[in-house]
Amino acid sequence: MGYTFRFEPVFERFDQLLEGAWLTIQLSGSAMLVGLLVSILFALLKTSGPRPLAWLVNAYVELIRNTPFLVQIFFIFFGLPALGMRLTPNSAALLALIINFGAYGTEIIRAGIESIAKGQIEAGFALGLKRLQIFRYIILKPAMRAIYPALTSQFIYLMLTSSVVSAISADDLTAIGNNIQSATFAAFEVYLVITLIYLFLSIGFSSLFKLVERVAFNYPLSR
Repeated sequence: MGYTFRFEPVFERFDQLLEGAWLTIQLSGSAMLVGLLVSILFALLKTSGPRPLAWLVNAYVELIRNTPFLVQIFFIFFGLPALGMRLTPNSAALLALIINFGAYGTEIIRAGIESIAKGQIEAGFALGLKRLQIFRYIILKPAMRAIYPALTSQFIYLMLTSSVVSAISADDLTAIGNNIQSATFAAFEVYLVITLIYLFLSIGFSSLFKLVERVAFNYPLSR
């Protein structure tokens, strides 16, 4: 094996990789925040909304969950301009991630909502609580405790999936890594470092989410 490892040109541009990692965090975090709002709304429509809207939400969920993310982002970036909707690479990437997270998040939150006993909801009505209060205090809060691990896992999956947005030249860690590789031709070294950065991000966020879970959901379950 005559290959000579060349990490020097990679570490010389390590600040660019850190900037790419930060851009990946920003992109994934923004997509999760907006996607979570979409998920809550669509989960409500699917569980208690009018039947036609519930059908539309179900169709959206099935469409997104059963098609490749790469195809989805290509459709948004290359397909929508045919309809007069032109988006920048970063905007197209953010929209695709929101749509993708929204579909998976809808099913996660729906499962959490349906796990709440109907007797608790009926008790809320008996106490004179309004529907919004019942959803906020009786349904959403216990449901979030139940589905929190699934949502955090979905975020980490979303962050790793965001590497695909480099295919449309959106700014993220993988795209910057590709640029460095093109300039240095140190493919093995560049992608090894990128792999380690993604691993560090995944482990770091997993640890952070577990800490938040212990602090935010450290209360006894109601009986």
